[in-house]
Amino acid sequence: MNQIRYALPVLLTAALSIPAVHAAPPASTRQAAVSMDVASIDHDRILKAANAALNVAPITITAYRAKLSPGGPNDFYSNGDYWWPNPDTSNGLPFIRHDGRTYPGIFNKHRECIWQLKDAVAALGAAYKITDDDRYVKKAVQLLQVFFVDHKTRMNPNLHYAQAIPGVSNGRGIGIIDTLHLIEVPKAIEAMQKSPAFPPAVLAPLKQWFADYCAWMLASKNGHDEARAGNNHSVAFWLQVAVFSQFTGNQTNLARCRRQFEQVFLPRQMAQNGSFPRELARTKPFGYSIFQLDNMTTLCQVLSNSKIDLWNFTLPDGRNIHKAMQFLYPYLADKNKWLADGHRKDVEAWNNWPAREPCLLFAGLAFQDNQYLALWQRLNPDPANREVRRNMAITQPVLWVK
Repeated sequence: MNQIRYALPVLLTAALSIPAVHAAPPASTRQAAVSMDVASIDHDRILKAANAALNVAPITITAYRAKLSPGGPNDFYSNGDYWWPNPDTSNGLPFIRHDGRTYPGIFNKHRECIWQLKDAVAALGAAYKITDDDRYVKKAVQLLQVFFVDHKTRMNPNLHYAQAIPGVSNGRGIGIIDTLHLIEVPKAIEAMQKSPAFPPAVLAPLKQWFADYCAWMLASKNGHDEARAGNNHSVAFWLQVAVFSQFTGNQTNLARCRRQFEQVFLPRQMAQNGSFPRELARTKPFGYSIFQLDNMTTLCQVLSNSKIDLWNFTLPDGRNIHKAMQFLYPYLADKNKWLADGHRKDVEAWNNWPAREPCLLFAGLAFQDNQYLALWQRLNPDPANREVRRNMAITQPVLWVK
């Protein structure tokens, strides 16, 4: 049983003098039948994406040099999305912030490399999972070697220079969110690693890369800053730690991630009605609320097992992840209710939300809620809008269901 031992912010104050409820029914028995449905539903979509990925050229960030990066060719670099040239200076420096409005001139090539690599490897892993065709594994191994293993072309396992702000900062902890899309790569590898076409000599350095990156996240100043963020950034940080640590077998880190969920995210970020006030306060409250819930439910999906079920972890005042789903579901089903209930319209990508959100699938499986699953099946699995795609780290849910 878990005791909550810290004071909460005034916004979310609650009496927490009794232990939280932490039931643990085995999830695997609940989800087996629906897992097969996910593979069936996405069968043609998976093969279409995987067959296209067979023709993808090797992807490497070294092909794109960032003029403002103080790092080398193997160092990831990006700019903060919402920072624009200063109209009051001749050189535009220092950049100034316009929250929620993406500056079209940011350096984005390294992010795009991560997205493209992840999309291709995830599709190939999903295709192997449903076909056992080693062609998909051979191609994935080629892409993985170039991006993570070959020292001439690989990305270094750190983010010193992520979300830099010209004239202000060479890189910030907030930039660690730029690698969120990489969480699907270990899942794809796990689906393929038993294939004879996946050499152990490649698997070992891949695990080392993710172990090294996770160690950097937890030890660096940028990592410390992001880990302590009081909003979706800290959730995205610990979700990455959870997936990478599960892949590399680091049980100590996994225990830290569970404590973050139980002792920080639910009590400090979720309100009594299941909303996330810090996301509602942003200029894109709908998109950020969806993003937060997607990542919170993915944490539950990753960290729950036969002994610990975060889906049923409940604070003494009744807050749990189910309450968060109950808050957001009506708006996912009918976005008009969002405005009718007094919430603000997003300043960007409003017309493109929601897409086929993983929270609906994962919560639908965990709670055996057919309305969540039915809505998940109806929504668009492949949104074209850049902002929506940027905020959806899971493209092949068949890799995630248990």
